[in-house]
Amino acid sequence: MTDVTTDEIVLDVSDEALFKVLDVRAAEEEGDALGLRVEVTGVEGVDYAYDLAFEPIAEAHETDVTYAVGELTVMVPLNSIDKLRGATLDLPSNPMQGGLVIRNPNRPNPLGNTDSIELTGDIGEKVQQLLTQQINPSLAAHGGWAELQKVEGTDVYLTMGGGCQGCAMSAATLREGITVMISEMIPEVTEVIDTTDHDAGDSPYYQ
Repeated sequence: MTDVTTDEIVLDVSDEALFKVLDVRAAEEEGDALGLRVEVTGVEGVDYAYDLAFEPIAEAHETDVTYAVGELTVMVPLNSIDKLRGATLDLPSNPMQGGLVIRNPNRPNPLGNTDSIELTGDIGEKVQQLLTQQINPSLAAHGGWAELQKVEGTDVYLTMGGGCQGCAMSAATLREGITVMISEMIPEVTEVIDTTDHDAGDSPYYQ
């Protein structure tokens, strides 16, 4: 039985989604005893991947946080709290699409953890170290890479190539991942400028 409860609604549930979830739960055996457990299970592109399942409320994990949205008990593992905070479980915008969607303002860092990285030197040297140690090994999984073009004052110019050039997701990766990482790791950088020709590229990893 869980010993972690909260009044905070971590993941909200829209009225339409709540109606659908309760309707599905009603068809389950002893449905009133079931809660909806929502967990972040990984990363898909620039978004999180999720697992939603009905589980007995009385068997909630000791580390789950539970709260009520209307007549529905929602259970969220502690390691998913920050990733789901402010998100909403909803119906798809397209009425022809089935299932449920999670509209989440939070995004995973597509380039991994930077806690163990130490950077030294001037801006250009620090950016190059970050590219070599963290960014490019992550991009290599998609056949791509990022390259430092130049540094002008405190502005950094980068381009992306390989499978990232012409990739529909490369601009988002640069903006949401690389730019944020450089800004956090090298605060003296005032702007990261993308010089990639995103309309070019013969064989992008994502099409």
